[in-house]
Amino acid sequence: MKKIILTLTCAFFSFCGFSFDWPQKETNSDSFYSYFGQLRGGTINSSLIFKDPSEVKAADKGRITAIISDHSDDFGWFESALGNSVIISHEDGLSTVYANLDDSSISKEIEEKQFVESGEYLGTSGNTGWQEEQSCLEFKVFDSKNSSAVNPRILMPRAGRELPLAMGTITLKDKNGVSHNLLNERRLPAGKYYVYRTRQNVAVPYKIITAVNGATVENISYDVLKESAGKLCVKGNESYSVKEIYPDDTKQLAGIVQLNKGSCTLTITIVNILNSASTISYKLDIY
Repeated sequence: MKKIILTLTCAFFSFCGFSFDWPQKETNSDSFYSYFGQLRGGTINSSLIFKDPSEVKAADKGRITAIISDHSDDFGWFESALGNSVIISHEDGLSTVYANLDDSSISKEIEEKQFVESGEYLGTSGNTGWQEEQSCLEFKVFDSKNSSAVNPRILMPRAGRELPLAMGTITLKDKNGVSHNLLNERRLPAGKYYVYRTRQNVAVPYKIITAVNGATVENISYDVLKESAGKLCVKGNESYSVKEIYPDDTKQLAGIVQLNKGSCTLTITIVNILNSASTISYKLDIY
């Protein structure tokens, strides 16, 4: 059974200049269970998923707009089964979602409250959502005025090391759907290509920048996921759906390029949230 304490009628505004505290005890950045923007259950993950069980607290003061005690129904573009959850709206207009909570840990006091203070106890992480028996918090930030999910990490304090990003194998897919592995194929026909890097299981780059002859042709960012046609999409030159960003379990889109006849240099750069970058370049012969 689902209990809605208050209706989801809060106003949403710009989140520029705003910040949240940690929704649970501070943890190292290299120990998250899954990053925002990761492939998850056939969708683009709109959550930051913590790895260790913990008490969960309000990331900032705000109004409790909903307490969900069941996850049998979808909540629009929230994109996942939330399990037992608390949803809070804030003065800046954003909403935070604290999902995958243990039902018995959500106190009557919280259920009867309209407002909470920053750091106030909400419950304990459980395994009621999509965590596959992982007792960890699923934390979301939404801006429904702009129909977007916000990467929680751009609003939270940094702590510890980042999980290393690995470029992996770079492949290009041509208009006929044929893949070209740049490790052993550098002579290609002119045309439009989808550029892919190897997908990592947990970490997601904050940005992926693709350049041809030193000029940036694509900049894919994971700061927000924008809603398009009822689905959350990644921002680049276009709004990319999950099928475009993750065509399968092994690949992640780095960009779309037009390669013209002649010699050219294709460069891919992956950047983490601390602005630390890793770059690889290939000299190609285009005929």
